[in-house]
Amino acid sequence: MVWNDKGADFARNYVNQRTGDCNLVHSGSRSYGENLAKGSGDFTGKAAVDLWVLEKRNYDYKSNSCVVGECRHYTQVVLRNSLRLGCARARCNNGSWFVSCNYAPPGNFIGQLPY
Repeated sequence: MVWNDKGADFARNYVNQRTGDCNLVHSGSRSYGENLAKGSGDFTGKAAVDLWVLEKRNYDYKSNSCVVGECRHYTQVVLRNSLRLGCARARCNNGSWFVSCNYAPPGNFIGQLPY
């Protein structure tokens, strides 16, 4: 996987649009797979990825499903077909941070094994 400036620019534009409400609403882009997170303090892109990777405990490879809770952020992070990554964060009006990471080409479709 390599850094993607276009994906980072897209993420930056999007997170800057969300600073008013900081709701975890996806952009709707068909050009990227997208993970979103928000946090307080000095919440970084790495902290967001760490949260998404924690979802591994909810994922069952044999059934390719979430056994409990959420796991689709995890499967996006480890998706073998993702070649490019761009992320950005912005401070929300309430003081929290909003992080978006965009993966290209898009994937992580229901029924698709991540690796």
